[in-house]
Amino acid sequence: MARRVPLRRSLLVRLLSISVLIALLSIGSTAWLVFRSTTLAIERERGDVLADDMGIQDALTGYAARHRDWKGVSRTVRRLAEKTGRRITLTTRERRVIADSGSGRSGLPARASAVIDPLNTPADAGGGTGWEASRIDPRAVGPYRLPAQERQHLERLARDRATCLAGIGLRAQVAVRAGGRPYVLTSPSASFARGLSEQVCPATALEEPTRTEAGALEELGRLVAGCAQRRGVTAYDDRLVPLADFVVPFKGTPGEIETMENCVEEARGDQLAGYVAPPALLFVAASSGPATPVFDLSPVNTARIVGVTGLVLALTVAVTAVIAVRLVRPLRALADAAHDPSGQHTRVPVTTKDETGYLAAAFNDLSERRERVEELRKAMVSDIAHELRTPLTNIRGWLEAAQDGIAVPDAALISSLQDQALLLQHIIDDLQVLAAADAGTLRLHPERLVVREVVEQVAAAHRANARSAGVTVLTHIAGDPVVDADPVRLRQVLGNLMSNAVRHTPPGGTVTLTTHCGVDEVEIQVADTGSGIQPEDLSKVFDRFWRAEKSRSRRTGGSGLGLSIVRQLVEAHEGQVSVTSVPGTQTVFTVRLPAGR
Repeated sequence: MARRVPLRRSLLVRLLSISVLIALLSIGSTAWLVFRSTTLAIERERGDVLADDMGIQDALTGYAARHRDWKGVSRTVRRLAEKTGRRITLTTRERRVIADSGSGRSGLPARASAVIDPLNTPADAGGGTGWEASRIDPRAVGPYRLPAQERQHLERLARDRATCLAGIGLRAQVAVRAGGRPYVLTSPSASFARGLSEQVCPATALEEPTRTEAGALEELGRLVAGCAQRRGVTAYDDRLVPLADFVVPFKGTPGEIETMENCVEEARGDQLAGYVAPPALLFVAASSGPATPVFDLSPVNTARIVGVTGLVLALTVAVTAVIAVRLVRPLRALADAAHDPSGQHTRVPVTTKDETGYLAAAFNDLSERRERVEELRKAMVSDIAHELRTPLTNIRGWLEAAQDGIAVPDAALISSLQDQALLLQHIIDDLQVLAAADAGTLRLHPERLVVREVVEQVAAAHRANARSAGVTVLTHIAGDPVVDADPVRLRQVLGNLMSNAVRHTPPGGTVTLTTHCGVDEVEIQVADTGSGIQPEDLSKVFDRFWRAEKSRSRRTGGSGLGLSIVRQLVEAHEGQVSVTSVPGTQTVFTVRLPAGR
């Protein structure tokens, strides 16, 4: 009996829960947006929108960090004013107007909103360590800005390291700092993976200063040394102070270390002073005209929100219930079919063309293939028992006859028993080859082979049997093709095909071995003028224990394993084998192998 899914784990309950959750979230989000829009309108009227102020300040600080003066800042000021709806005025410390998004008629407030100075940003604007924790804006790079040639060189190194890290399983991407220096960002990983990345993919070359950076750092070092001497610190060679991607070594007491850190900050400010715009005052005020709230939470509007919320929730639950029932019904049918206790390969009806329908079709296909495999397994067990019974029965019969004195154990009897034992051994060897191929343990020993030599060897080995059967063996070799293959297995493939061809060719017929060399493959054909194969039997030729003539004995018709072995060996060489036939006229087996490199 099929197990029933608990209600709490039912897909229907899950879909309903998710739908209710989504509806509540959407409704809550809508209500929050309405409330937020009202609050925002009030904040704009009061001129207290902190996010806009910070954005304006950051944009103007970035402009100052990248320019030596304030020429051309008017365009940036107008763009920020249009984006935020605020009046923005930028002045010198003496309150001389540099740029103003308004008419300029009204006076300036008594107190500036902020001071725009890229060399002295608020302490909480950065974060981290080294230069990132500095009060100097990281966009102020000055003499550290890399020229195009150095930047391209470092970009190649960064891409190479990112590719190397990806090769050991770490996700990595290349990013670029303000000065144009690229670096590699890696995803968080285990400590052993980080250690492996430093061993396999070192970043030494990427972290070394370029010529431009080396010159700037040398100048910075002189400024730091001068500051240290002025403050009485002379020895520094051990402790590390972060300077962007590089370090300056020094040691000392805690007080000396703090002094050196202050010297580094002061030296950087002195070094960058000529590359940034001078400090300016920023005034941000509300635009002219009162702010009008777009929505208010009056009783009427509150009732509307509640009504719409209930309606949306009811519609969502109803639609989800209908969809969930239609989804669950075929899934239950699939579960019942999979747990069918009768052991039959049950099929389920495909009623839809969506993912559930595809799942039902795949289930039916799987059931059909399982049924076919089961039938083949039963047939193969029966065929193996039959093939082994024949030689064993013959051996037992002759041995019992000799034991009873009916047969004389002479050389002829021993030779007959040996032939039966060889037949039995041949069947077992064939089964071992097929079992190894199925298990993926069939070992090949490929080497460079000249196809002409292999074909001539196989043809010579079968000419004696063919001559005794009145069959002519011919070879046609075009060019001088070469393949990388196991010589023993390749001769076994061609030998099996030749044996079948000679066996099914009447006296006076011909068996022809032909080779062709293509662009990237070598084609070997074994053609005979024998009885041929019926069109409906061509798809069964390579099945195990299949014979074209069911009445043949094993001595005359083979065990039915030779062509199965041919297919397995050819596929193990990454090749293909196929057959075409005209009944009563010709049969051609074609083996295609990759050409030798």
